[in-house]
Amino acid sequence: MKNILREVLITIILALIIFFAARATIQTYIVVMTSMEPSFHEGQRLVVNKVVYIFGEPERGDVVVFRAPNQEHDDFIKRVIALPGDTVEVKNGAVYINGVRLDEPYIKSPPSYNMAEMKVPEDSYFVLGDNRNNSNDSHYGWLLPRENIIGKAWLSTWPPDNWGLVPDYSLGEQLVEART
Repeated sequence: MKNILREVLITIILALIIFFAARATIQTYIVVMTSMEPSFHEGQRLVVNKVVYIFGEPERGDVVVFRAPNQEHDDFIKRVIALPGDTVEVKNGAVYINGVRLDEPYIKSPPSYNMAEMKVPEDSYFVLGDNRNNSNDSHYGWLLPRENIIGKAWLSTWPPDNWGLVPDYSLGEQLVEART
């Protein structure tokens, strides 16, 4: 009897350790609205890697989940377009980072708006939805503070036909290629 109680106690302790370790490193997120179409659809479920930005900083092209600025309970999902210190401009249906036009195969349609060139301040990121013309994002004048980032979209788990790793588009490579 004593051995059974000990085994049950060990099993409960191990389950609690695994549970809290999982909660500290990953989180689930349900996509709401259509701001990230065609990459992500309303109702799609994602696993968010909360540890990745402990060891590094967000990169251009990362899809991040974050606490929305000026909103207490809402989390948003957007793509990182510009990093601290970058200049960003939207004109003629395209996004320009540090004067280089981005090739964005993941967007629903080119932006139908223009945005004057601006410099992204330290500890902030410029983020846009993939559905450029139907997204509450940085082109409205707000930036993403670093401390609001929850993590990087990592894995799609629902619906079953979308299972798999979230595609990675390195916008930083575009800027390097454009300069060479």
